Formats: sequence, C-alpha cells, structure tokens
Amino acid sequence: MSSRDLVSPAAPTPLPVSAGAMALETYELTKRFGGFTALDHVSMKIEPGTVHALLGENGAGKSTLVKCVAGFHRPEEGAVMTDGREQDIANPVVARTLGIGMVYQHFTIAPGMTVAENLLLAGGETSAIIDWKAKRAELEEFLASTPFRLDLQARPLELAAGEKQKLELLKQLYLRPRLLILDEPTSVLTPQEADEVLGHVRAIARSGACTVLLITHKFREVMAYADAVTVLRRGKAVHTTSVAHTAPALLARHMVGEAAEQAIAQEHLAPEHAALDPLADAQGQAGGEAERSTERLREAALEVRSLQVMGDRGTLAVRDLSLAVAPGEILGVAGVSGNGQRELVEALVGQRQRAGGQVRVMGEPYAARREENHRLKVRSLPEEPLRNACVAELSVAENMALRDFDRPPLSQGGRLRFGEWRTRAREWIAGYGIKTQGEDAPIRSLSGGNVQRAVLARELNGDINVLIAANPVFGLDFAAVKEIHNRLLQVRARGGAVLLISEDLDELMQLADRIVVMSEGRLVYETRAAAAQREVLGAHMGGGHHHAEAAA
Repeated sequence: MSSRDLVSPAAPTPLPVSAGAMALETYELTKRFGGFTALDHVSMKIEPGTVHALLGENGAGKSTLVKCVAGFHRPEEGAVMTDGREQDIANPVVARTLGIGMVYQHFTIAPGMTVAENLLLAGGETSAIIDWKAKRAELEEFLASTPFRLDLQARPLELAAGEKQKLELLKQLYLRPRLLILDEPTSVLTPQEADEVLGHVRAIARSGACTVLLITHKFREVMAYADAVTVLRRGKAVHTTSVAHTAPALLARHMVGEAAEQAIAQEHLAPEHAALDPLADAQGQAGGEAERSTERLREAALEVRSLQVMGDRGTLAVRDLSLAVAPGEILGVAGVSGNGQRELVEALVGQRQRAGGQVRVMGEPYAARREENHRLKVRSLPEEPLRNACVAELSVAENMALRDFDRPPLSQGGRLRFGEWRTRAREWIAGYGIKTQGEDAPIRSLSGGNVQRAVLARELNGDINVLIAANPVFGLDFAAVKEIHNRLLQVRARGGAVLLISEDLDELMQLADRIVVMSEGRLVYETRAAAAQREVLGAHMGGGHHHAEAAA
C-alpha cells in the first residue's frame, strides 16, 4: 500500500493560500475500469476565471475526467494540479476543501427539506441549534446576489424541474467554489432559463470569483458562453482551442470524424439550414405545404380528443388534451420535462390507463392493444428503450421478435421458428449497423445507441401509419442522432404520421412540420415549425397559460 492510499477523509488537503478563481490542470490523467481504459493520458489546462467546455460523444470520458477532479474516482496514472500544485484528491471531501464544487446531471436535493434547509445541508457543517432568523437573512442576502428567485420555504416536491436545477446550482454557489463543474446543467431548462443560468455562471467566472468547467452536448452553448473548449474522443483529449478560433464544424470533425462534420454542424447549430441534407430537403418541401394542414387533419392518422391522464401522485398529469397528426406529417411536442409528456406517451402506447377522452387511429377507436397495433400499423420509440421497449435478459434476436414472434414466418402451425428469428436479426444487425457480439447476446450488453438501433429495426419494419417517438435520441452520440433523425424523416416520406415528443428545441425545429407546446398537462401554443421562434416557444414552455394559438 502506498502513502497515497493512506489519505483519510477526515484529514483533507489543507486549503490553498490563494483565493478566487482556480487554475486547473490535468497531466497524463489515466483511469481504467478493469480492462477498459476510460481516460487515456489526458492533459488539459484551464485558465482561472474562464468557462472551459468539455465536448465529446457518449463514452468519450467526460464524466470520468470530472469525477477524477471532484474526488469520486482515483486515477491510476497522472496528476491533478490546482494553481500549479499537485493535489491528491482522495474523495469529494478533499475536493470541497480545495474549493471544487459540482452540479450533477441528476438531482441530488433532499425532497422533504425546504430550499433553505437544502442550501444549509450543502455546506455540511451546521450546528445542532440553528439561528433561523440569522440564517434566513443570510440566505436572502445570498439570493439577492443571484438572478434566481426561489422561495426559501418551498420544498423540492413543489418546484418545477427548472427550479430544481437552479437549486442545485445555488447549493454550489452558496459555498463560493473556486472551481465549479457543471454536468449538462441545462437539460431540463427552457431556452430562457438556460441562457439565464449560463449567463450568470459566465459573469461569475469573468468577475474572477470562480473557474467553470462545463460538460455539454450543445454547440450553441459552447459558442455562446465558453472561452475555451477541449474535445475528448475515446478517452483521449484530441483538441483544445479557444472558442474565438473555432467553429462547430471543426469541433464536430474532432469529435466524430470528418464524415460527420457537415451533418453535425447543421443539425446542432443551424436547423434552419437543414435543407442541405436531401432528406431534410424533403422536409422543407413538406414544411412549405403547411397550408394544406387544415384539409389533411380532417383525415388524421392519429387523433386525440379531450384526453385526461392521471399522474403518479393521483392528480391529473394530462388535462383535456386534443391533437391530430396527418399522414406524412411530423407533429412536434415541446415542453420542459415534467409537464405531462411522459404520461401522455404512456397513455398513447398502453402503459398507463386513460382517465378520459378518446384516441383514434385511421378513424378507428384505439386502445393500444397488441392486435390493434398490428392491424392499424402503430409503432413506438419510447424514451429509455432498454427499460420501456425491451426485456433486458432476452437476446437481441428475441427482443427483435417481440412484435411478431407468433406470426409467420417467425411462427408456423403454433410452433416458434427460432432459426427464422436469428436469420432476420442478423439481417437487421447488418442493415442498422448494430454493434453486438451477435444476435444471441443479451440486449442489456449493448450500448444505449445500439439498443435504440435494435428497437428501431423492430419498430420500423413494414408499413407504418402512426409512429409515436419520445425523446428518441436522448443521451445518444451525434452519429446515432443523425441516423435516427433520418429514419424518422423516411417514415414521414412514406406517408406515416409521426408524433415526436422532445425536450430538444433544435430537434423539433429541424424535423417537425408543426410544433405544439405542452405546459402543466395542457397544450398552450401551436405554430408551424417554419415560423417557430425559439424565444416564443421558450416563453410558453416556461408556464405561459395561453390558449393554443394556430399560427397563420
């Protein structure tokens, strides 16, 4: 055992003499998990008082890198230096002592405690008896120094997702960190809230009080708020540059290779120029025909009338919702997470009971039964497909057969023909570029993108009248995103009606013909995608209680 292994959580590294924004450097940082090298000799330098973005595909090593800096992982090789001095960051307590704070992608707040109690809890050092009058005054003074207003007496159960994300950030800012690590901090925020949060964080950095390390998937956030950016690819740092001297296309090239450069640049930065892509060009033509929508909706492929759906807490999550999707149309549903989208999808695909209203497909009542799915040609791409669309322990071939295992040619005379299952699975694995050890491998052994490709192969087989897709590219790398988007456009090009529920406005503005906004279980706004304005959509996503308006 080395002396490094003897560092005790109770005896963290002493506070450095310097204060204010931290200079951070990693040197040849290497982290392995068994035989897998997650970080491969990564060297990175972050100047004090700057916002430094970390870009990379899923599995590139971004989270592993910041967890080494924050004390959650111990690297096998290399060093972490703060202000030019090597540190042994044995655990998060040591990181906090050094002034390193981290806002996680998933909420870490105590739901039963008030906002004030959560803020004090983050400090980790509270006396047995708290002078609440003095503490509330102190907390009010702290909140006055930020652009975020939260009720100190509110509990997280009463807060919207965006407010919870702000509380996560406030917990760290309250401790006045010298280095603030943000892991996908805008994933549940409206565009306005995202700009508010990142604008404030950048202002803190530029004041010299803090250095910021930002993990993001969004080129727009890098270009608008970061000073410098490092690109990770397969565990290696392949590119570091100032934002002033780069462009999304160049960053894309380093992330996934030159072949994806143009596709990624147009998809994630400039959806209005998506017609550079042949499939997106077809979409542009369809968008130009938006005036036809009134006539076509009279013969809607999917029609929802006055739908009511109960949420998990016994209150209505979907309230009197009506929509219609025509053949050959993509209807996008925008909204901040937690406004009834999940319950809507579950009610439409048969995973949640409907409390009221009607759903019709091709003019017929639709209850999402298996026989109806076959006859009316309804398919779905749910969020988190491994949990919602697969049986994790079954093989890839068995999961691909879930829709039609009891129908010819997969079944004949009451006998299951497993050879046919495997043969078709091999064809789909090749056709969809699914990376797997074989058709007999358990589907849980596949990466997220490859699970989604396997589900795509099953759901997009044959003719489709209605496709319900919920955040179909959430958490996937850029190459998988582009491929899945193209598959959705192909469904529409063949006359299918697509209901696309997404928290990514760029995705909706690129793919959809019309966009509706869902807030607190209701549809509060509607517009043609070609006329959609980000700030208007964001205002409605943020809770504007307006009647749905059809854009002329």
